[in-house]
Amino acid sequence: MSFLWPSLLWLLALLPALVALYFWVLRRKRKTTVRLASINVARLAAGPGPGWRRHVPPALLLLALAALLLAVARPTAILTLPLAERTIMLAMDVSGSMRAEDVKPNRLVASQEAAKAFVNNLPREVRVGVVSFAGTAAVVQAPTDSRDDVLKAIDRFQLQRGTATGSGIILSLATLFPDDGIEIQHVTGQRNFPGSGTGIAKKEAKAFTPVPAGSYSSAAVIMLTDGQRTTGPDPLDAAKMAAERGIRVYTVGIGTTSGEIIGFEGWSMRVKLDEETLKNISVLTHGEYFYAGTAEDLKKVYESLSSRMVVERKETEITALFAALGALLAVTAAGLSLWWFGRVA
Repeated sequence: MSFLWPSLLWLLALLPALVALYFWVLRRKRKTTVRLASINVARLAAGPGPGWRRHVPPALLLLALAALLLAVARPTAILTLPLAERTIMLAMDVSGSMRAEDVKPNRLVASQEAAKAFVNNLPREVRVGVVSFAGTAAVVQAPTDSRDDVLKAIDRFQLQRGTATGSGIILSLATLFPDDGIEIQHVTGQRNFPGSGTGIAKKEAKAFTPVPAGSYSSAAVIMLTDGQRTTGPDPLDAAKMAAERGIRVYTVGIGTTSGEIIGFEGWSMRVKLDEETLKNISVLTHGEYFYAGTAEDLKKVYESLSSRMVVERKETEITALFAALGALLAVTAAGLSLWWFGRVA
């Protein structure tokens, strides 16, 4: 929490002076004497002593003054706040190696189930889009708040050859920023959006001004893959494009990190998870990398992501909080004084 130093100095100097003034007034009252015929008469006239109660209203007033002075300093704090609007793009690997059964029942099914659980856990105001990538990338579901449409899109995945991780990122960016004129023909292989008969119209490029990495809080990309890039754009170049637009890319690695030969239906290929590249993507974009070696790990990763995708930590001014606290303390002090002593003093 940060404050304006001049106001803090004034507070530190003023409060001790007010406390000293309060006790000085009490001492002056004790010196005031009245001649009475007897002590019993004095006791009857004074009634039951106020004791500790007489100090409560002044103490509350001092606390109220302190809170109001801190409010004048316009304090700020790092708070976790819900995002009013958010779009999340799921970029998911559908290369042939996703058939591997080292993650039960296999990598593809495990990723589908985890992704669907993730989508169901998101608040309804969060829009979700889905991009699948193998040798090329395709938008299988444009961003929508319809959970049924997203779940059906995830169920429609079909395995293909190749792993173009860079294409998955670029097409996700083009979907989030359709007016930026991002060139996508080389990543889609001239594929059409679902429901579109003529393909994606090329947008006329407009002037682009880079923003700080990770600064765009209204959207994010979550990319899951199990292998090294074998084709398509360099994923680090794609990550730089995301960073320039302030988009965080959260990468999830699933499968074998050491590399092994996996065979399917008479053909085989070597599969190795490129953790270094995935980590670099997350660093460049101010995202985060997760490794999921099992289906349970993958589920936990998506649970963690669902909790952080809908909130953000930001420095927020909390002047109103201190002002309200000061007003509440002042009203309480006045109320207690009026209740106990019949006057506001």
